[in-house]
Amino acid sequence: MSRIAYVNGRYLPHRQAAIHVEDRGFQFADGVYEVIGVQGGCLIDERPHLERLARSLAALSIKAPMGERSLAHVMRETVRRNRVRSGILYLQITRGVARRDHAFPADAAPSLVMTARGNTMRAQEIAEKGCVAITVPDIRWKRCDIKTVSLLANVLAKQQANDVAAFEAIQVDEDGFITEGSTTNVWIIGQDGVLVTRPADHAILDGVTRRAIITLAARAALIFEERAFSVDEAKAAAEAFLTGTTAFVMPVTRIDDSAIGDGVPGPFSLRLLADYMAHAAAGGDCS
Repeated sequence: MSRIAYVNGRYLPHRQAAIHVEDRGFQFADGVYEVIGVQGGCLIDERPHLERLARSLAALSIKAPMGERSLAHVMRETVRRNRVRSGILYLQITRGVARRDHAFPADAAPSLVMTARGNTMRAQEIAEKGCVAITVPDIRWKRCDIKTVSLLANVLAKQQANDVAAFEAIQVDEDGFITEGSTTNVWIIGQDGVLVTRPADHAILDGVTRRAIITLAARAALIFEERAFSVDEAKAAAEAFLTGTTAFVMPVTRIDDSAIGDGVPGPFSLRLLADYMAHAAAGGDCS
């Protein structure tokens, strides 16, 4: 758990951190967030995260609470005060406190909250054996490309996976195509060796880890396609894996009742995992 939380200009003990009952994040999920990995006390892929944060704020017409340089300082200070070497920084910005009304308030100041916590390398340990995923209908709204705090559909999907001891719930649209996991992006490697993931359209969040893997795959000279793919195609793939800030590169060995490939993490997935961990170790920003 985070020892110190940043709340609207103040660093507070976590147990004392609070927001107003009429904050629009609490009332309407009217806000956005980012989860940034920390390795060696440094932020991983900070620039892409800040760019996505700015895009999400603009999409919801929420003002930035401070300039980017000041925001970056607070992010580092939150990590430092929590003594996090390996873990995550959570950052949330809402439209602020106002009388409850659906329409945007005219003069609300945005709220900014940050926490940071350490973690074990559990995801990497799971990845070495691979994980199980289930498929569920995608019941989310039509702007999944905005990283909002409105995550109830994702919560319900993740709980469905948890109820059957699966790692992830892979969401499927009305046409039978995979969109993304409840907390991850989804990838397959076909029997022809082609790496495939869904394009970054409105149906998925363009994950920062997703972007990093695209770059790493190009460096590894893997043939790569961005296109929609079905559940059946995923189950018939040579390999499948998930990506995300807390999942890293997570090989999938079974989807529903179908084994993927040989039912163990495949060589391409494990190679990309190793490449990503090297990227994370070298890509932290302490400036």
